Amino acid sequence: METIIFDVDDTLYDQLLPFKNAVKDKIDDSFSNEEITLLYLKCRKYSDEVFEKHMSGEITASQLQTYRIIMACRDFGIELSENEALAFQEAYLSEQKQISLINEIETLFNKLHDSGKQLAVLTNGEHGHQMMKVKQLGIEKWVPIDRIFVSGSIGYSKPDLNVFRHIENKLELSKENIIYIGDSFENDVVGAKTAGWQAIWFNHRRRTVNHTKWQADHVVNNPKDLLAIFQ
Repeated sequence: METIIFDVDDTLYDQLLPFKNAVKDKIDDSFSNEEITLLYLKCRKYSDEVFEKHMSGEITASQLQTYRIIMACRDFGIELSENEALAFQEAYLSEQKQISLINEIETLFNKLHDSGKQLAVLTNGEHGHQMMKVKQLGIEKWVPIDRIFVSGSIGYSKPDLNVFRHIENKLELSKENIIYIGDSFENDVVGAKTAGWQAIWFNHRRRTVNHTKWQADHVVNNPKDLLAIFQ
């Protein structure tokens, strides 16, 4: 049976929306949509820089969260205090509790589920925080809890090969029959391809990469294009 595995953040829902609302509320309500998008991408970059330190216990979740927004704002000439960064994170978390599936993703879930495909989820992050998002999105309607994998409870995080092998073993999968869908080239595409899986890069942020070793099997810039792949 073919198994389709999804990332969560900025794949199943638009992560920019809660970020945008928190920025407008706590940092600068005059920021344009373009500026907020750039700030968001910077924040993701700085988060990736220290994510493994957080996973190894070198820094706390709060330290990661404040670091990424302080550094991203600094690139825009804005100096946030620790308290201001914490206030932003609190607002961001509040907004994340209101997220919803991208419409086309919900359609795709229904289509794949009805056609008998096995669906699963693999996401990086703390177990409790990521499961909060999973429940808010209602993913368990299509994906049972034993097929939802969070790096924080596995002990490895994408793109480490061990996290992909963990899923293969738990679900007794053959790598040739697995398709992984995610928005991060380094974590999702490189990780999946290293494991021998097929990979679809959901590049709706239109990022550019210079990677000669690994390429996605499909690159889509619009959620409607994901539906077309599985027609």
